[in-house]
Amino acid sequence: MRLLIHEKAYNRTRAAIAVHSAAIEPLLVSDSGEITLAGAPVTPDAAAPDVVWANADAFFSPGARAFMTAALKSPNLKWVQSGAAGFDNPVFGQFIQKGARLTTSHGQAVGMADYVLWGVLDTLQGGPERRAAQAAGQWTRHVFREIEGSRWTIFGFGAIGRGVAARARAFGAHITAIRRSTSPDTAADQMATRGEFLDLLPTTDVLVLCSPLTPETRHVADAAAFGRMKTGSIFVNVGRGPLVDESALLAALDQGVPSHAVLDVFETEPLPGDSRFWGHPRVTLTPHSSGMSVGNAHRNDVLFLENLGRYLEGQPLANEASAADVLAG
Repeated sequence: MRLLIHEKAYNRTRAAIAVHSAAIEPLLVSDSGEITLAGAPVTPDAAAPDVVWANADAFFSPGARAFMTAALKSPNLKWVQSGAAGFDNPVFGQFIQKGARLTTSHGQAVGMADYVLWGVLDTLQGGPERRAAQAAGQWTRHVFREIEGSRWTIFGFGAIGRGVAARARAFGAHITAIRRSTSPDTAADQMATRGEFLDLLPTTDVLVLCSPLTPETRHVADAAAFGRMKTGSIFVNVGRGPLVDESALLAALDQGVPSHAVLDVFETEPLPGDSRFWGHPRVTLTPHSSGMSVGNAHRNDVLFLENLGRYLEGQPLANEASAADVLAG
C-alpha cells in the first residue's frame, strides 16, 4: 500500500507507521515538490497512492501542487486523512468524486477554543484601551465586564464548539449549543435547533460560530440575525468566512450591535488590503490562524496513526465525513 505523506510528517511518524505495517510504501513529498519512493524520484503521474495524509505540512508547503496532483491523479486512491476540520475546500469534493473516503481532524480544536476565550476576554476587559493607556504612559483604571453569568450561544457543537463551551463554563457562563442533533450533551446547559437560532439572539451575550460551511449554514449570520442581537453582545467567527454576510455585519457594527466582532475567517482570504474590517474600531481580526497552536501537529499525527491502524484492520474510521455533505458544499 502506497502512502502519500510530506517528508516532515513522515519524519515525525515513521516509527509508528512501520509498526502499523511493514507493507506500507511511503511516497515522500519534499518542500521542493520532489516525490520519492524508497529514495528514487517518482513523477506525480506515476505516484499512484492508495492513502493520503493531507495535513498542514502538505497544504502549506511550496510542494503542495505536486502533492495534490499525485493524489488527484491516482487511480488507486481509497482514503484521504485531512488535517483540517472543515471540508469546503473544493479538493475534498474531488477526492470524494474519485471514490475515496475522507476523514477530518479536530486537533486544532484546543487552540481554537483557547483563541475564542482570548478574544472574548480581551473584548470584555477592554484590552485595546488598556494597551493604549500603557503605550501612552497613562495610569488609567478601567472597569471591565465579567464572563460569570453571561449567556453564550455556540453554533456548531463538534470538537471546537465543545472546547469553547468547556472553557466558558469554567468562567461561569451559561451555554446553549446549536447542532443537528438536539440530544442532551454534558458540555452544554441547553440544546437548540437551527430553527431556534434567531429566537436565542436577544438573550445571547456571546455568539460563537464553529460550524462547517454547508449550503444550509452559508450566511447564517445575516442582517436578520444581527438585527436580533442584544446591546453589548460579542460576535465570534472561527468557522468559515461565508457563514457570515459581511456587508450585514459591517452595517451592524457601524450601528453598535454587536458591540465587537472577533473574526479569524473571511469570505475572501487573504483579506483584501482595502477591506473595512482591517481598521474597524469594533473588530479584532486574525489571518485564519486560530488553530495554529504548538500542540496541533502532534494531535493530528495521533489521529492519523489511529485511523491508519483502523484502515488496515478494516475497522470504522474516526471522523469520517459524509460524502453527501462534502459534495453539497
